[in-house]
Amino acid sequence: MAEEGTAYRKVVYDERRWRILREKRGVAERILSVLHQVGITDAFVYGSVARGDVDEDSDVDAFIPHTVNPELLQARIEEALGGWARRVVVQATPTYAVKGYIYLDELTSISFPLVEMLPSEHEFYNVAGKIDLDGIRRGIRVPGMNKSLMAIIPVEDGHLEYPVELDVEKAAKLIGVNPRALRERVRVLRRRRDHGRTGLYRELELSGEETFSGVLKRLIETNPHLRRRMV
Repeated sequence: MAEEGTAYRKVVYDERRWRILREKRGVAERILSVLHQVGITDAFVYGSVARGDVDEDSDVDAFIPHTVNPELLQARIEEALGGWARRVVVQATPTYAVKGYIYLDELTSISFPLVEMLPSEHEFYNVAGKIDLDGIRRGIRVPGMNKSLMAIIPVEDGHLEYPVELDVEKAAKLIGVNPRALRERVRVLRRRRDHGRTGLYRELELSGEETFSGVLKRLIETNPHLRRRMV
């Protein structure tokens, strides 16, 4: 655990925040339980729901860290979770893995890569903080960096915040990630903050008749970087 000092800011949770966290984690548990039922046991949620620093507008983001049959997954979501609101294909840069997102509502999504991911791309989730179904059920909270470039370190009655830009090496140790991965995430978030951009190279919402597989095929045909990843 991090020692408190002048660089740390402690945030003590009130009952309202604990209630929001319980509610958000209840949603996460339901989603991960459904994925477990179809043999996807390595899925996790990441971000504030894993760290604990939630508010009413916090997303519940579940991620499957490997390729799946997106159409079968979509059918299972329709059957077990009551359907979905929209489907999106996202690519952060021309060279990054293409991912599919199935939104159950505006704050709840299940995402998955449509191509095999590189080790460096998996690191993003470690930086943000991630937790699996067992961790959710045990009430564990994990460290990670939020979008304000603060390392969030859970403590019994809330969390400690440490400014990552103050000392990236120290922040990486607090979170338990590779400093290089943390620096890259800081660079991306700083660019978004300074330029007001989403940072996404491509974001495509699927129409009612489109499939994830069909959109991926179209992207492969037009993106040489993506074609090379498929070899």
